[in-house]
Amino acid sequence: MANQMQWANALSTHHSLETAVTEVVQQAVSSLAAPADLALVFISAAFTSEYSRVLPLLADKLSVPVLVGCSAAGVVGAKSDHPTQEVEAEPAISLTLAHLPGVEIRSFHVMGDQLPDLDSSPDAWVDLLGVPPSPAPQFLLFSSAFSAGTNDLLQGLDFAYPGSVVAGGQASGAFASDRVALFCHDRLYRQGTVGVALSGDIVMETIVAQGCRPIGEPLQVTKAERNIILELDEQVPLKVLRDLIDGLSEEEKMLAQHSLFVGLAMDEFKLSLKRGDFLIRNLLGVDPAAGAIAIGDRVRPGQRLQFHLRDSQASAEDLELLLQEYQNQSSAGSSPLAALMFSCVGRGVGLYGKPDFDSQLFSRYFDDIPMGGCFCGGEIGPVSGQTFLHGYTSVFTICRPR
Repeated sequence: MANQMQWANALSTHHSLETAVTEVVQQAVSSLAAPADLALVFISAAFTSEYSRVLPLLADKLSVPVLVGCSAAGVVGAKSDHPTQEVEAEPAISLTLAHLPGVEIRSFHVMGDQLPDLDSSPDAWVDLLGVPPSPAPQFLLFSSAFSAGTNDLLQGLDFAYPGSVVAGGQASGAFASDRVALFCHDRLYRQGTVGVALSGDIVMETIVAQGCRPIGEPLQVTKAERNIILELDEQVPLKVLRDLIDGLSEEEKMLAQHSLFVGLAMDEFKLSLKRGDFLIRNLLGVDPAAGAIAIGDRVRPGQRLQFHLRDSQASAEDLELLLQEYQNQSSAGSSPLAALMFSCVGRGVGLYGKPDFDSQLFSRYFDDIPMGGCFCGGEIGPVSGQTFLHGYTSVFTICRPR
């Protein structure tokens, strides 16, 4: 077994930090039964005042070459012989350990002001991170929501490491930058991004559930400036939107008042668009005089979009469809050995009215694989091969040997 990839996860909800750390280390180490090469640690914001003690306590009990993680409003993990659970707004620590033979593991911490210009060559990014582009690495990233440059970092990684998968999220659970924690080895950071690059005998695949369902038909942007849509199908955007809403059911009209979003089609050559083909972005506002619509991303003429609604039912259906699709496509590969879940703080009990919804739905398709993770202030994952920072999304990262 020692020459095969292994993963283990442990969760503790003990209110004492010392006890919680002892519990997760004992449980994860005994489950792994091989030396750990990588540790991922997520700690709930209930321990905010004790973040500086986390790494010394872990180092005292756990020997592992690479450790990364962050603080969060909630964490995901499993106690021994229990299903995975999502612990929100209560003390909890989730520890994932991995034994990764044949995998090169490199960790890093970068600040927004260290990032190369987006015009720089790929070499500038490779030099910054110390991660060679071949074989294509798989990245896990955890950043401070208060750090500049997260979007630039994602664009830079896509540019310098084509074919790499990038996933993760923004530390959550605090309203000030000095109240979040990013962990990298033996260092605690409050700003920037910590990450780990995994190269070699590992495959990371993602399911990015943005929690929306499309309404109406796809439309083409015929005139736009930056993030403002000035014409849709050569008509006034606000009129197009009003006509669409007029045709909705009463229930959908109510939903459209506060949960209406725009889905941008990411593949301009794809004829029939379905869930997973759209990048979901906020509708920021309308200009009643000009009939223009502002959205939370740049848009360009020729791009297609479709309006979307979000609620708990749409969110559940969206995740279920993506899980079914993944299962149908992936039957040929090696079996998944672990998963990581990075979910928006706006999901969980607040969205579904009950705990553990996303993790339980995932477990129905992937029984018995260890899963760790956390609730994020922004989720990182790919749509149509490009990496984005999302909101209201659950990003599942599935790990298996190559």
